[in-house]
Amino acid sequence: MVPSTERADRQTYLLVLLVIGLVGFGSVMVYSASAALGEVRFESGHFFLRRWVIRILVSLLAMYLVTKLDYRMWAKFAKPFLLVGFIGLCVVLMFKLAGVGKVRGAHRWIPFPGGAFQPSDLMRLALVVYLADSLSRRQSIIRDLKQGFLPHLAILASAMGFIILQPDLGTALAIGLTCTLMLYMGGVRPGHILGTGAAMLPFMYLIIFVIGYRKDRILTFLNPSDEQGAAYHITQSLLALGSGGLTGSGLGQSQQKYFFLPEPHTDFVYSIVGEELGLAGTIGLLICFLIFARLGLSIARAAPDLHGFLLASGITFMVLVYAFVNMGVCTGLLPTTGLPLPFISYGGSSLLLTMVATGILVNIGRCGSTDPGSLPRRVGAIRSYRTQFGRA
Repeated sequence: MVPSTERADRQTYLLVLLVIGLVGFGSVMVYSASAALGEVRFESGHFFLRRWVIRILVSLLAMYLVTKLDYRMWAKFAKPFLLVGFIGLCVVLMFKLAGVGKVRGAHRWIPFPGGAFQPSDLMRLALVVYLADSLSRRQSIIRDLKQGFLPHLAILASAMGFIILQPDLGTALAIGLTCTLMLYMGGVRPGHILGTGAAMLPFMYLIIFVIGYRKDRILTFLNPSDEQGAAYHITQSLLALGSGGLTGSGLGQSQQKYFFLPEPHTDFVYSIVGEELGLAGTIGLLICFLIFARLGLSIARAAPDLHGFLLASGITFMVLVYAFVNMGVCTGLLPTTGLPLPFISYGGSSLLLTMVATGILVNIGRCGSTDPGSLPRRVGAIRSYRTQFGRA
């Protein structure tokens, strides 16, 4: 039988290799998808690649440094980290009121010389860090509505509200789903979660069908008949995937990236993968994220304490939710939204915060002390951690 420490080292080693492989693959696809765009806009086909390589190096350095930090340290800075996330979202809204930083109809970025930062990326990691700390400390009252659930709900709802005002409903819902999974794994009563979801339906109807642009996106998703209008994005995405066939047209041979498919190097890079590498490429990429899920959840199960368990689970959920939503949009299974594909899509703040999260996950894996086995039932996992570590 393989010792637990040796197995944990092997899992973290495989996780690092997988992430580096995904980032390397993403670099190739970003260059392939953005070369024509860079040539036209900036007179250099290497424009986006050069900027992307710099962001990769910074992100890899950040991940390496974070792997050296004991994950328990994040509990001490959970509240300040969350506060910084809220400050970032407030700054974005201030820029919106001042008419600064508008990109593609939304105010989601804080501009600075040479680039921009998206505070919602910081907030999604800050919420994971905060919930992992708070849920692990409040196990004695976590099943109580007023003391255990509503305080966490208030913080989550506030963060989602700030993001919806940008407006960015897709990111808000992705963060909400990630945190909901964490609340469930942390021991919150399922009835409290389901009841809150039911109570939110009227507000969601108001946000989607009464306020803003979202109604058109939902109706287009249900009936994508206007191929040159509201359904243009998904139509071109499906054309890219369909033209790729089983093995693709060849690396660098995409036709949709020549100004047919909007944002081919960011939101719809998965469609370019399908066109150039075919069904084999898209399925292979999906399998890579499933392997990430397996490794991440195994690391969570082997964590030394409940805090590590929740932190590793939350990071894994965060990456998977973004990945599956992006793939769902590109394949027409979900309404169009602007979520990046983790490790693959061009986007500096997204890559940086995802790599930092991966560094935390690696450190939890190195500290693992129990046999990972299979992912446990929620109640059994919480009960075992309470018994082992004295959390009543």
